[in-house]
Amino acid sequence: MKALLLSEYKKLELTDIPKPEIAADEVLVQIQACGICGSDIHGWDGSSGRRVPPLVMGHEAAGIVAAVGKNVQGYTEGDRITFDSMVWCGDCHFCRAGRTNLCDNRTVLGVSCGDYRRYGCFAEYVNVPARICCHLPESLSFEHAALIEAVSVAVHAANRTPVSLGDTAVVVGSGMIGLLVIQAIKQKGCSRVIATDLNSSRLEVAKKLGADVTINVGEEDAAARVKELTNGRGADVALEVVGATATIQSAIDCTRKGGSVTIVGNLAPTIELPLQSVVTRELNVFGSCASSGEYPACVDLLASGQIRVEDMITARAPLEQGHDWFNRLYEGEANAMKVLLCPTMT
Repeated sequence: MKALLLSEYKKLELTDIPKPEIAADEVLVQIQACGICGSDIHGWDGSSGRRVPPLVMGHEAAGIVAAVGKNVQGYTEGDRITFDSMVWCGDCHFCRAGRTNLCDNRTVLGVSCGDYRRYGCFAEYVNVPARICCHLPESLSFEHAALIEAVSVAVHAANRTPVSLGDTAVVVGSGMIGLLVIQAIKQKGCSRVIATDLNSSRLEVAKKLGADVTINVGEEDAAARVKELTNGRGADVALEVVGATATIQSAIDCTRKGGSVTIVGNLAPTIELPLQSVVTRELNVFGSCASSGEYPACVDLLASGQIRVEDMITARAPLEQGHDWFNRLYEGEANAMKVLLCPTMT
């Protein structure tokens, strides 16, 4: 089968590798679309340490069941599906408690990090356990379904955030995940969502996708503007989707006393935390990692149009153009967001 192989850092080659064999509990999926994630870009240059060549990357995907293992129930050849990016065991304490994102034995599609190597979805086929799969309705395109992994991150973050109907939320960072968080937290019940970013083009998309107010933090003080909009109190909740000291500080500054801050961003391994502000204003701070059982809800949210993703898709391209698109994204192509590689596209 055709696959896009990371043969060395910053080098992707379209090559032929054996089609995966499936275990008794697995399905073979013919990939129709797979998104290039920011983590793949960090893997492409070796900076993350989690994409050690040789490797087929890719974990945001959707496709068609091509074969089923002998113990698989609920899936048949021809089914349209998507699947979790994380392969959880189903047996550890956290899996049994329903917190599969915290699985003690989890692996991630398209990752090689020393502990394991698992080929991903920039290929014609991939094998995955049936337990991580989810059916897709005919009305939902494979291209949109490939973004369900990202949507699930946003929905999980919204579910982690304590919201009452009518609350005001601040979303710090209006990149791909931020734009999805804006929509998800509004679905959770926030009547007003304030989006912040340094990029005016992203803020325009944020407005289009449901942000009630946008703040360019390069032009005005976010905390001061949020307090002005909330009678001096601050937002009830803030969701930070960058993962750096400055943006986490901004999220905390924008939040009212007794409010909640959910940290979704994971850019820096450590940050400086304004401890006294968190303690003396009695803020709740939540971490949010990946997703845990939200895929069916995300399918419904996308299929019903309650969460929209088309405006985030920059391009659809065949595997042959994978190296070029990785290079363009790595070089920071202006306003590029989500690029989908489609193995069946010619």
